[in-house]
Amino acid sequence: MRINVLGVGFDNLNMNEAVSQALEEIAHRGEGYVVTPNPEIVWLCKENPDFAALVSKARLVLADGVGITLGAKILGQPLKARVPGVDFAAALFAELAKHGQSVFLYGAKPGIAERAGMNLEQQYPGLQIVGTANGYGNSTSVVEAIRTAKPDFLLVCLGAPRQEEFMAKYQGTLGVGLMAGLGGTLDVLAGEVTRAPKGWQKLGLEWLYRLLKDPRRAKRMLKLPLFLFAVIGQRIRGGKA
Repeated sequence: MRINVLGVGFDNLNMNEAVSQALEEIAHRGEGYVVTPNPEIVWLCKENPDFAALVSKARLVLADGVGITLGAKILGQPLKARVPGVDFAAALFAELAKHGQSVFLYGAKPGIAERAGMNLEQQYPGLQIVGTANGYGNSTSVVEAIRTAKPDFLLVCLGAPRQEEFMAKYQGTLGVGLMAGLGGTLDVLAGEVTRAPKGWQKLGLEWLYRLLKDPRRAKRMLKLPLFLFAVIGQRIRGGKA
């Protein structure tokens, strides 16, 4: 049973459990998809019922942001842990590499996916990068490339809601094991964006680090207090979103 945070149901899993379930999905090649909502994405679900429906259909809904775990705690239904998308991908790559399994990287600006792929093959010997495509090309040609490659894992980094729309539209037609929509993960994997130091990550302050590095994110961060006030309202209403 998923834990309801403002109408979005989150799977109550820690990192090891999430990776284990992802590997099971890949083994069955069910072509499901993974989403990792943060408070901003939950708020988008609240404003857009069609997008919320796509998120609810995901095989795994993982709590990416510290705001989600805080919200669940306020609601009296604490989640076991945060499962940040970048860390989830890294842990999954490590497991796939052990068995020589394959990955297709889709998204970001031209050249980013290719650089990310080279970095991954160096970091995870045995991992097979069977294709890359940027997020600005013809989606029809990308779909054909994915169908030809038949990867065990497809990483889709187009940003929300575009990545979720892509995964839902083509689910069951691509021949992949599992898909995951992970926003800016390719930029991190390519070395284009630097993550917060480990200490900031452990404290759940990676969002603050990014804000200090890029003050233009301030407008987006305004969603966080709105999210928390809405969660408090959900608690007052007895858990009803």
